[in-house]
Parts: sequence; C-alpha cells; structure tokens
Amino acid sequence: MIDKLIDEIKKKKAPLVVGLDPQLSFIPDPICEKAFEELGETLEGAAEAIWQFNKAIVDAVCDLTPAVKPQIAMYEQFGIPGLTVFERTVRYCQEKGLCVIGDIKRGDIGSTSLSYAVGHLGTTQVGKNRFSAFHEDFATVNPYLGSDGIEPFVKVCREENKGLFVLVKTSNPSSGEFQDRTVSDGNGQAGETGSTEKIYEAVAKKVVDWGSQAIGEKYGYSQIGAVVGATYPEEGKRLRTLMPKTYILVPGYGAQGGKGADLKHFFDEDGLGAIVNSSRGIIAAWKNEKYERFGPEGFAEAARAAVIDMREDINGSI
Repeated sequence: MIDKLIDEIKKKKAPLVVGLDPQLSFIPDPICEKAFEELGETLEGAAEAIWQFNKAIVDAVCDLTPAVKPQIAMYEQFGIPGLTVFERTVRYCQEKGLCVIGDIKRGDIGSTSLSYAVGHLGTTQVGKNRFSAFHEDFATVNPYLGSDGIEPFVKVCREENKGLFVLVKTSNPSSGEFQDRTVSDGNGQAGETGSTEKIYEAVAKKVVDWGSQAIGEKYGYSQIGAVVGATYPEEGKRLRTLMPKTYILVPGYGAQGGKGADLKHFFDEDGLGAIVNSSRGIIAAWKNEKYERFGPEGFAEAARAAVIDMREDINGSI
C-alpha cells in the first residue's frame, strides 16, 4: 500500500493529504437545513449533512490529492449514524482512487489490538464468509503500550498489504510533557549510566524495527510510517535521519501553525518520504478570509483552491 500512496503522490505532484474532519459548524447552513428537513434535528440528520459535505469536498479535490484522512472521532460523536457515514466516506474515497488513512489512533494489546487491526485494516470471519468492516488503507496507532500494541497491526498489514502511521512526535503543544523526556537507551550495565535519548527518539527506533518486517517492493519504504508534527521542524529533521526509509505523516500544517518552509527536512532529497496533512484549513477554507470570495455555496471550490495553494507552498519548499 505504501507503493500505491507514493505512486499517487508522484502522479499528482502533491505530497499532501486532506483531513476529512467535519464538524457541523464547518457545514454551510443550506446543507444542514436540507438534511434536518428530511431527517429531523437528529443524529441521522447530522450524519446526512456530513455525508453531503464530505462528498462535495471529495468531488472537488480528488484529482489533486493522493489521499484523505478521516478522523473517526468526528463521526463517532454522532453514534451509529456517524460511523455509517465514516464507512461510506471511506468507500466513496476509494472509489475515487484515493488512499484512505483512517485516523483512529488506537492503542491496546493482545486480542483487543488485533480486533482493532482486523476491524479497520483486515477482514473478519462470520461463518463461512469474510468481511472487511471499515477497510481503510492505512491507520494511525498509538505506540505507548509497546510492541504488544503494534505487532498485531503489523501482522494484519503484512497479510493485507496495508499500512500504519505510528505516533512519534505529535504536533500538539503539550506533546513534550512525555515525548521530550530524556531516558536511558537501555545499554548501560547495572550501576552504570548509559547514553540517553528522548522518548520520541526511542519510539522512532522501534518504528524502524517494526517496519523492517514490511517493506514496499517498488520504492523501498516501509509500510509502517510515523506521525511527526509540522510544528516541530528541528525534531522532524532529527527523526528523518533516524528513520531513513520510514514515510512520515505530518500533521499541524496550516491551522496549527506549520507552513511549507518548516517542512524541507521532513522530506528526502528526492522529494519523497513525507506527506503533509491539512484538515480544517481545507474543508473549512470557505470560512477563511482568504477564500471568502467563494461564499458558503462555494465551499467545495474554496477547498479546491486551498489544496492548490497548499501544494504550491509545499512543493516550493522541498
């Protein structure tokens, strides 16, 4: 799957992913009003509004972006109707030829971890039949329970030709409370002091280890990628060195403060190695002064314009 993602990045000359993280406040009133008229001010009505919004956004940007990243919490808040729209969105995006990164950030162990992996990336047995439930192409995972939480996902990725992005250095302001703490690398003997490293550096080394079990054939990148925030460019430079054949998913661009000039060192010399996410900066672009000329009725066209601007900003910096 990592090879397919890279193929699409190269074809569209766009190392970016559109985050499909809808909130009702992002959706123009006419869409919500129509959905509520049909289904009431209910969870079902909200889900229908989100579906119509997502579909219009995807139709407007699918020829520009190689991938989308729906954040599952934005759908879970609307219960079963929301999860139905999550799956419907994944399916529609794949029909449009897009790679889908399920932003699920799961982190558990044993059979629970395996069940998450099967539910989102694999197939589950029901009698004599097998079904793919949410069928994303990639998923984000939280590694802080250790290898017990990640290896079931790696197993499913190898079986299904799917991929992961493991949280390493996240974009949020408080990420350093734990991720930046200094720890021993474990090589010191009893009573001795070994060399030290940041926790995020230790996680990065494990990502390389997990990824060595699943290497893409065409480009040599691992199916097991890493999440590193655009808001931490110096850390990104260090992590690019520690993970030379790991694809990096870069959140934090745009609304969180990251910009193209910060991203050069996340990429390899050939311009590959990273894919940059923007969510509300794209899907809520119509609410931004820069794109206000499109108005609420042109929300999808505003999203398209924002993707074009983002592509130019990133490509001009790498």
